[in-house]
Amino acid sequence: MSQLRFTVDHEWLRLESNGLVTVGITAFAQQALGDVVFVQVPELGAFDAGAEVSVLESVKAASSIGMPLDGEVVEINATLESTPELVNEDPLGEGWFFRFKPVDALALGDLLDQDAYERLTAEHADA
Repeated sequence: MSQLRFTVDHEWLRLESNGLVTVGITAFAQQALGDVVFVQVPELGAFDAGAEVSVLESVKAASSIGMPLDGEVVEINATLESTPELVNEDPLGEGWFFRFKPVDALALGDLLDQDAYERLTAEHADA
């Protein structure tokens, strides 16, 4: 599965070749937030799906990043602590937040695919 998966909370997930899942926020989310000025990266360790694992603040608002699936955070993007603007500059690349080992990698298939996510963001744009 090389394509991205998405949550309704505007997080993207990418399954890496080593079985880890990389998580970040979408371009739609970072545009809505505006300039990101602070990122609190998560702690390493196990989290249940839905648990708040990271916080970011922008010039417009504060927002939390939830754990998309049950799993263990095994790597963080510590660069975001000193360079939070990477979230705006490259949300699908260098602006990633953390990597985790999912309890059930097949659960990624239950998340939104690209088409479903585009429909979701179109609905937000129309609202």
